[in-house]
Amino acid sequence: MAWNRNDLAKRAALELRDGYYVNLGIGIPTLVANYIPEGVHVTLQSENGMLGMGPFPHEHEVDPDLVNAGKQTITELPQTSYFSSADSFAMIRGGHIDLSILGAMEVSETGDLANWMVPGKLVKGMGGAMDLVAGVKRVVVTMDHTDKAGNPKLLRTCRLPLTGKGCVDRIITNLGVFDVTRDALVLVELAPGVTGAEVAARTEAKLVM
Repeated sequence: MAWNRNDLAKRAALELRDGYYVNLGIGIPTLVANYIPEGVHVTLQSENGMLGMGPFPHEHEVDPDLVNAGKQTITELPQTSYFSSADSFAMIRGGHIDLSILGAMEVSETGDLANWMVPGKLVKGMGGAMDLVAGVKRVVVTMDHTDKAGNPKLLRTCRLPLTGKGCVDRIITNLGVFDVTRDALVLVELAPGVTGAEVAARTEAKLVM
């Protein structure tokens, strides 16, 4: 049985390591904060100028002025610090963020990432993804294995405009976990009940089982 959104977030949370500074993208990656493993202490960073984000607020705790880069209301912690967006991107571009977990529309077999626009559709802005994939030490993508029409999202070559080339280290889809190598994607874990044949049938990229 394929993983659902929460299963994906829970699996992605296993990529966290104690002491990491982590940036979580919009969508499924945001849910990773709900599944940080016990005993693992990470500091969440937001491109809009916040280090040390707390959990999502209960209704009585909502502060409309306190939001993450995805415009979701969040809470602060005793150790939270605030700074300008310029300082935030200096952290990212300077290689001070250990891990970024991002969503994607397409990923190629060589780790190219497309996640910021679909030609012809309204684009609010590119956000911080291009800086993240260029400056963060490790990039993990979480996404559905296929699009809504059932077309593969793991491709030999991305068809959509790229966010970055050769920037993805690991991909976690609802069917399994894949590492990007120089020659192909390597299947390292299957979701419960999913077979290698199912994965291969829904993957266009070169795949090593």
